[in-house]
Amino acid sequence: MLVLFETPAGFALFKVLDEGKLSKVEDLSKEFTTSDSARKVVKLKAFSKFENTSEALSAATLLIDSKPSKGLRKFLKAHCDGETLGVADSKLGNAIKEKLQIECVHNNVVMELMRGLRSQLTELISGLATQDLAPMSLGLSHSLSRYKLKFSPDKVDTMIVQAIGLLDDLDKELNTYAMRVREWYGWHFPELAKIVQDNILYAKAVKLMGDRVNAAKLDFSEVGIRLLSCSLNRSLLN
Repeated sequence: MLVLFETPAGFALFKVLDEGKLSKVEDLSKEFTTSDSARKVVKLKAFSKFENTSEALSAATLLIDSKPSKGLRKFLKAHCDGETLGVADSKLGNAIKEKLQIECVHNNVVMELMRGLRSQLTELISGLATQDLAPMSLGLSHSLSRYKLKFSPDKVDTMIVQAIGLLDDLDKELNTYAMRVREWYGWHFPELAKIVQDNILYAKAVKLMGDRVNAAKLDFSEVGIRLLSCSLNRSLLN
């Protein structure tokens, strides 16, 4: 019996050395407590390494849909002649059986073997170090996330354009409110519009002053408005 194990670095094919130990599923995990004991149960038969991240992403996206990639089909065809293949995904097993006529098995024993293989993976595959596997896993995870979310770099430009459009809309809306304040307060104190040109300072002056009769006794420097008292008094007298 062979077991297909997918890694971020490539596809691994393990040969079960002692199928008698598969009879008791509950005891199978004990066989993988150490690398030495694990080597008595399984042995690496073949390993198909991904050439680059693009190949890894392509194979992983097909596996998500339970479909074997071209590279995986070629790999299995070369090493699985006459063997039963244990797989982690029953739908993938059906696809492999349909395309390659390889008998596939998916059950509790296979899943327990998968757990054991994962725990001793770097010990069972020579040349695959833990420090190398972690960055591969992270890179492939990010690539798969972008694929699932259908991420497009063009959307970043769209977000910038939308942000600029939002700022323009805010400017227009603020200008509309400012014009309304000038229009409404202008009926009460029309001269103030000539004295204070800035819309924000105009609104602050209106809030501070309230009734126009209070203008003469207020200190407008508190709101950043440099107005001459005589200008206000002159406006009030007129």
